Amino acid sequence: MEMIHNGYRGLSLIVNLNRDSLFFVGTIVVGLLAGAFLGQAIVGALHPPTGF
Repeated sequence: MEMIHNGYRGLSLIVNLNRDSLFFVGTIVVGLLAGAFLGQAIVGALHPPTGF
């Protein structure tokens, strides 16, 4: 049980030290997803499907 507790404390320390880096990566991912969604919406509005 003590080993699990120490492992959790170590993981918590790593997350606390790298929190701003994780936010940075998360922000980039969200921005890329938003850009892909908007790009797809714009292309879909300009070139609607023809429906064969």
